[in-house]
Amino acid sequence: MAQVQSFTAITIGLIFAFAAVGTAIGFAVLGGKFLESVARQPEVAGVLQVRMFIVAGLLDALSIIGVAFAAILMFANPLLGALT
Repeated sequence: MAQVQSFTAITIGLIFAFAAVGTAIGFAVLGGKFLESVARQPEVAGVLQVRMFIVAGLLDALSIIGVAFAAILMFANPLLGALT
């Protein structure tokens, strides 16, 4: 039982780390491409900004899903129920 809990703790840490790194890389690429696009065609900045915020919301949603999954593992671990 202790081994399952320790592996779960490691898994939760990895989920948080990969969610943070993936979101950071996504925002970096998104912001860079947005700035390049606005520099090339300033007249479409409004349309591009709306699309950028939509994609930013989707990026945040992915990391929030990862955090929710980690919270399920932390507080209501289904793996411990299989042991008993």
